[in-house]
Amino acid sequence: MCSSPVCNLVSLAEIPRSYGGGEYMHRTTTVYRPAKWRIWSGHCPKTWHYVSLLRQCHGRMPRRTKPELNRTTEWGAPIVWSDTLAPAQVGSQDAGGTPFRVVVTVFAIGRYLDKYLPTFLETAERYFLLGHEVTYFVLTDFPSYVPVIDLAPGRSLVSIKVKKQARWQDICMDRMKTIGDLVESTLMGLADYVFCFDVDQYFTGPWGPEVLGDTVAVIHAGFFSKRPLTFPYERRPKSAAYIARGEGDFYYHAAVFGGCCSGVVNMTRGIFRGIVRDREKGIEAIWHDESHLNRYFFDNKPSKVLSPEYSWDPSMRWKDVPSVRMTYWPKEYKKVREHP
Repeated sequence: MCSSPVCNLVSLAEIPRSYGGGEYMHRTTTVYRPAKWRIWSGHCPKTWHYVSLLRQCHGRMPRRTKPELNRTTEWGAPIVWSDTLAPAQVGSQDAGGTPFRVVVTVFAIGRYLDKYLPTFLETAERYFLLGHEVTYFVLTDFPSYVPVIDLAPGRSLVSIKVKKQARWQDICMDRMKTIGDLVESTLMGLADYVFCFDVDQYFTGPWGPEVLGDTVAVIHAGFFSKRPLTFPYERRPKSAAYIARGEGDFYYHAAVFGGCCSGVVNMTRGIFRGIVRDREKGIEAIWHDESHLNRYFFDNKPSKVLSPEYSWDPSMRWKDVPSVRMTYWPKEYKKVREHP
């Protein structure tokens, strides 16, 4: 038995199979685990004793295997991966008839406007639903600073002035009400679909009609290979965003969501109701609007789920991901956020 204070007895079922982004093969019941997993770099004084135990149990050292890339959800909704589509379908811009009318909403507040909006718009023109009628609604505190870019025929841009909140958390949460109001008051009957994006992302591959659905969510790149127990859901029962441990399907990224007009109205209204209830109780969900978005999709399953290809973290280098359609910029909060 390892007597090192940094080792402890655990069941293999307790070892995170997704540690480091990958999975480990588990075939026995009990091993000794060094705290903080430092064993792999040889910092535990009982490293070789532990390795010997693993070899006895497994016959070889544990190896990483690629995460399972599910193609459908348990409720039957498709999970869109580029390698599940025929080559002619990947990013296909053929709507099979009349082009779809799609609205893109993006908030560019404060320093986010200059730093991220130009690249977002330029790459969207290169990759997002080419051949369809796309209108960009840029919601900003400085409409006159919105860049002028060349738009393809049938595509347009509208700037809308919005109030700048004192805290970035309130900008994120209050956008749900703003989007719901915009769709309900202006876009019903004028658009077939609405997609809502964070501005600190850029398109890197084609987006075609395969992404469209009544309600669309994207799996967070940081959690697509992990189990619900590890998801950063809101765990306080007092919050309207609460999801109990052991429950949940996926961890969704609030950087991308969308659907048909009625779907987006119901979604944003439902999310904002939860935010308001929390404010009345003096509580704020751990990940703000994203926590409430995950709660909404826990109760109201999305009709289509986009793989992490559609909002990828460039710091992750999984070769198992077939391709990348959108990437988010490295976080530089100190440079772009004026308040902590």
